[in-house]
Amino acid sequence: MFAITSFYAALLALLFIYLCRNVIVYRRSHRIAIGDDGQPELLRRMRVQANFAEYTPLALLLLAFAESQSLMPWLLHILGVAFLIGRILHAFGVSRTPETYVFRTSGMALTFTVLGVAAAANLALAVSGMLTSV
Repeated sequence: MFAITSFYAALLALLFIYLCRNVIVYRRSHRIAIGDDGQPELLRRMRVQANFAEYTPLALLLLAFAESQSLMPWLLHILGVAFLIGRILHAFGVSRTPETYVFRTSGMALTFTVLGVAAAANLALAVSGMLTSV
């Protein structure tokens, strides 16, 4: 159970490690222990990492809940791939100086689409389950 969600959780964890590494490398090379020390590049890296950390747990929970309610595997894969691509696009767009807004906005659009579709799927599956158990 949860094999599909586990697969995307693992891929997203690897991406998160990469984003964390970007922050750590900058901190070490500039000897910044706390905060951003007024360094715009470090702040940008920190925001990419934080934005990822803000959206990813909810997306994975929604995928896991949908998978536990037997959402069609092909739809889970579409949502997982779309979320992963969205997070990569967003990270790439925000990491650039100057920012590449088309990647940033495309990444956020995919992220919100996945969250919305996954939320709607969970609601539909939950209501369907409640109606059949009455």
